[in-house]
Amino acid sequence: MQMTMQAGSASATVLDHEQIAAMPVRRRFEISRWVTAAAGILLVLLLVDFLLSPGWNWHIVAQHLFADKVLAGVGRTLGLTALSLVGGCLLGLLVCAARLSRYPLLRNLALIYIWVIRALPIMVVLLFIFFLAALVPTLGFGIPGLPPLWEVETKRVVTQFGSALLGLSLYFGGKAAEIFRGGYLAVASGQHEAVRALGLTPWTALTRVSGPQAIRVLIPPMANEVVTMFKNTSIVTVIGYGELLTTVQKVYSQTGETIPMLTVACVWYLALTSVLMVGQIWLERRLGRGFNRRPSITPVKA
Repeated sequence: MQMTMQAGSASATVLDHEQIAAMPVRRRFEISRWVTAAAGILLVLLLVDFLLSPGWNWHIVAQHLFADKVLAGVGRTLGLTALSLVGGCLLGLLVCAARLSRYPLLRNLALIYIWVIRALPIMVVLLFIFFLAALVPTLGFGIPGLPPLWEVETKRVVTQFGSALLGLSLYFGGKAAEIFRGGYLAVASGQHEAVRALGLTPWTALTRVSGPQAIRVLIPPMANEVVTMFKNTSIVTVIGYGELLTTVQKVYSQTGETIPMLTVACVWYLALTSVLMVGQIWLERRLGRGFNRRPSITPVKA
């Protein structure tokens, strides 16, 4: 008798669940949804009206977007960015190693370098390097107090491209050093102790233990600095190097088409920055496999 009552109760419960699951779900009327949708539509209409203004001269933008001069400026921008990133990363690794060194002299020198880079604007650094010949007419190598073994005029070495490359590399090196240091400190201290206990070489520890753990922490800030470095190449226009913005400025100074040519530069900056951001997302997903940052929520059926 008791088993029959339990079976009846269970069947009634299942029937109630089926009835509840079959009931239509009515969403509550929310005025905020309609207000947000209306505001979004209004913003889109305003943006379309702004972009369709005749002052943009989109036919001129399309004409110069893939012009030879513009493409040459884009190539110089990408080349300068790549070389500056390589030089800055190598310099950042050295400064990071000195910052984490057990020798006070190296730590203090690295700290002074980072302090100077943080304090000075990048434009000031570029101009100072470009006019370095006024301070140091010649660059040489040798023993102080004796004739130099090798000497060259500073203006032959510190050209427009050399000044841009050196200035951007120095600036990025100071930022990269702190990012590398932050990634190293993000690895648990027990990992470093385990590496020393196992007697692994520093290279093996870096490539097998601490490096893979630190690189996940490094990707977001490093990607942000890479994008910033790509945009900072436009600052070298102050020393006359012919990157993208300088090329565009030369064109509209001759034709008077200021807005269309600046639009060309903006389109290229937006497109190339988007590629960098896609690469960042791919790296984060690639290197973040096996690390669940958020618990997965599985919907439960009624």
